[in-house]
Amino acid sequence: MAFWFILLLGLATYLIIQRSVAQITRTPVWLLWLVLMTPSFVLTGWTLIYGAKQPPPATLIIWPSVVSLVLYWLLFQWGRQVSGDTQTQPSDPVSQSAHHSTSEPTPVRPIEPAEETQLRNCFSWSVYYIQNIEYRPQAVICRGQLRTTPINAYQQIKANIESVFGDRFLVIFQEGINDKPFFVLVPNSQAAKQSNNSKRENLTQPVIAILLLAATLITTTLMGAKIAGVEFTQLESDPTILLKGLPYALGLMTILGIHELGHYFTARFYKIRSTLPYFIPVPFFLGTFGAFIQMRSPIPNRKALFDVSIAGPIAGFVVTLPLLLWGLAHSEIVPLNEKPGLLNPDSLNPKYSILLALLSKLALGSELTVKSAIDLHPVAVAGFLGLIVTALNLMPVGQLDGGHIVHAMFGQRTAVAIGQIARLLLLLLSFIREEFLLWAIILLFVPLIDEPALNDVTELDNGRDVLGLMAIALLLLIVLPLPEFLARVLQI
Repeated sequence: MAFWFILLLGLATYLIIQRSVAQITRTPVWLLWLVLMTPSFVLTGWTLIYGAKQPPPATLIIWPSVVSLVLYWLLFQWGRQVSGDTQTQPSDPVSQSAHHSTSEPTPVRPIEPAEETQLRNCFSWSVYYIQNIEYRPQAVICRGQLRTTPINAYQQIKANIESVFGDRFLVIFQEGINDKPFFVLVPNSQAAKQSNNSKRENLTQPVIAILLLAATLITTTLMGAKIAGVEFTQLESDPTILLKGLPYALGLMTILGIHELGHYFTARFYKIRSTLPYFIPVPFFLGTFGAFIQMRSPIPNRKALFDVSIAGPIAGFVVTLPLLLWGLAHSEIVPLNEKPGLLNPDSLNPKYSILLALLSKLALGSELTVKSAIDLHPVAVAGFLGLIVTALNLMPVGQLDGGHIVHAMFGQRTAVAIGQIARLLLLLLSFIREEFLLWAIILLFVPLIDEPALNDVTELDNGRDVLGLMAIALLLLIVLPLPEFLARVLQI
């Protein structure tokens, strides 16, 4: 069993590294893979020598993990492709982050001297005084001085370019060094595809979405039955016993589905082409690896980027709250073990999270004491997983929802720095809370740079900035443990 686990883990790790960082570092993929797999090899060696019944010491888990993460980062940075100003080489904006598909970039068609003159004429000196034009393999970069507000400049320049070149280019407005934004013209691969295909691609494939929904309902029901204590040997005599898994399955799928529908409907509001939510069924773990949507057209501006990104966590959290409260109210109080596990639904310590502690006290009242743990009802398990999903998505790193949110709030360059800090803080937190080590490893694989919006310069309004700060506060309430002074106030 251990052999197959290490084989699958090794294969998955290699594929993730190959896809995420192979194109941006000269360090060999096999070396990065070997460094990341070292903790697994160490633990596997311990198991082979001492057996599965003897748990490894904590230092054998923590230190190899920390050393491998630090060494991985150093090797990645050592071999990172040096290309000057990375802001001048934007990725294809049609390829959007966590919810978006990737597409092959289309080479820029050479611009003739006459066309360059036409391009320069698109930039009015009173709007954006153009100074030079740079030609890159996948983009044409126009640099100059901004003479009006970013939103006015983008709208006018975009209209001028479209009047001359039609839909040949996507016009991107990006932040630059020294507060000098610049325009980028990227080939519009979608326009090229649509000119070759008279039929518009149908992204909404309800049959596939329904089949995945049904398969995930089955796998989550099986896991829910296991959580409810069902012995599968009883199925032959009473198949209806599987229905005990439905509360967990319906609760978890509702949270995940509403989260993705929040993204989907907000994307549709901004006329961003996107697929329906697709669930990922698995016959183990939680019964599912979650759900996702793919967006196939660029995001127009930072306002749309913010709204699409934050809509999912808000929608999912709004559904999670009542489900978790109801589930906690129907859960049982059990004695607190010396080492209760975070993901142990039979003995959950509510003090692992500030928000979980507040909700537990609200639902259970005086029954919850200092020496109490909670045997979670299946619906409460689904609600608790909803909190974890919300927190993980709100992590302000790269292509996660939280990464998009801070990008929209502060700009891409600042968002990259915030993502690095978030990774480091979570790694430090894993020294106190070992369960966050897995989160730190997951964030290591999430690219720090997400794709820019077409108008990536115009800032958000104050209302959205406040909402973004509230989302970050929600993340902290879910992730941080209950402080002692608040525990004394709540008497837990």
